[in-house]
Amino acid sequence: MRAVVTGGAGFIGSTLVDRLVARGDDVLIIDDLSTGSADNLADAQATGSGTVELAVVDIGETGTAELVAGHRPEVVFHLAAQTDVRLSVDAPVADARTNVIGLLRVLDGAHAGGARKVVFASSGGTIYGEADPALLPFDEDTPQQPLSPYGVAKLAGGLYLDVYRVLHGLTGTTLALANVYGPRQDPHGEAGVVAIFAGRLLSGQPGTVFGSGEQTRDFVYVADVADALLAAAERADGQLLNIGTGVQTSINDLYRRMAAMGGGPDDPVRGSARPGELDRSALDSTRAASELGWRPVTSLDDGLRATLDWFSDR
Repeated sequence: MRAVVTGGAGFIGSTLVDRLVARGDDVLIIDDLSTGSADNLADAQATGSGTVELAVVDIGETGTAELVAGHRPEVVFHLAAQTDVRLSVDAPVADARTNVIGLLRVLDGAHAGGARKVVFASSGGTIYGEADPALLPFDEDTPQQPLSPYGVAKLAGGLYLDVYRVLHGLTGTTLALANVYGPRQDPHGEAGVVAIFAGRLLSGQPGTVFGSGEQTRDFVYVADVADALLAAAERADGQLLNIGTGVQTSINDLYRRMAAMGGGPDDPVRGSARPGELDRSALDSTRAASELGWRPVTSLDDGLRATLDWFSDR
């Protein structure tokens, strides 16, 4: 299969690329390397039976559509994004340039290049916002009420996929991802809390917990997410599917687990709560189990150990 993976040098994208190339696919990666790294592609380039081409391009640039179309992909996996919620609050125009305009350029390229499918990585941690906690874990019928420009952009992305299907016949599937973590994660931004803690604890320093630390997240391991992305390339056309574990883990609990595993300080530094940050989040992935045959298989402790091991080897 010929595929395009935007954001393919990031930790989620490169894990997906490993799978695609291992099975013999020809993959074009589009990534500006602002948070990803070409080093993340070394395994795919060295051991895969398919081909890997990296185009260092900002998806907000005008040439993105032509680049996507020129590869003549069968499937486009759109993972490239500006993922820092706080930056989106401070600079919503910059966020929209990547997360809305960039998406539209990719969709235009997919349509022009004859792609049969776009798989879009949305954010289950933000599109539902502060929905009624009684509904946790949130399923796909939960009202979508994002509280940040980043969440609004991700919500809009799913709607644009629907519009391109109606107008152009371009099929899409939107995966609303919980808080993905794992090896190769960039230790910057809200989504990198596991990586941030890993870096601090392994160097013998405490991590910082903002607010009370009782805010919860649904942490899902990157290899499990790659499985979901691959499955969505073949199934669940036109659907929104949650990809998570359904389990709430507080940031305090996450820190305690990682400190015990990594041998770092038991007590974190405490910081002020940050604007735009959700209080509680977890996703019900029952529909993904039905439509994709997908379930998370990696426990939080196993995933954290694998992540700490990866960081300790760097």
